[in-house]
Amino acid sequence: MPRVIGVDIPDNKRLEISLTYIYGIGRKLSNEIIEKLNLNKDMRARELSEDQIGKLNALLTSEYVVEGDLRRQVQNNIKRLIGIHCYRGMRHRVGLPVRGQRTKTNARTRKGKRKTIANKKI
Repeated sequence: MPRVIGVDIPDNKRLEISLTYIYGIGRKLSNEIIEKLNLNKDMRARELSEDQIGKLNALLTSEYVVEGDLRRQVQNNIKRLIGIHCYRGMRHRVGLPVRGQRTKTNARTRKGKRKTIANKKI
């Protein structure tokens, strides 16, 4: 498995797809990177030479924010929102959907497993 900026990318998949295993790189960015390095997007990742992997590492670290730096940046943005006590920050803190989704039904991914509440006896 080729190792690109600390991430093992699958060697039996096309290069275009293999690069998407790096956090922060999707299909569009993957194709853009392949174009910049004049690589064939249909080649398998195992066919990359050490020189090509080095160029790929250099390009990703110099021009793009990916992996650890991007994760850190996202976490800092969330901490900033929580710190300034804005609406979105409060939603992050409480663990509810942040972008205006309904919560009466659905929203189970954010809210977690249902908590059953017993009926009150009068």
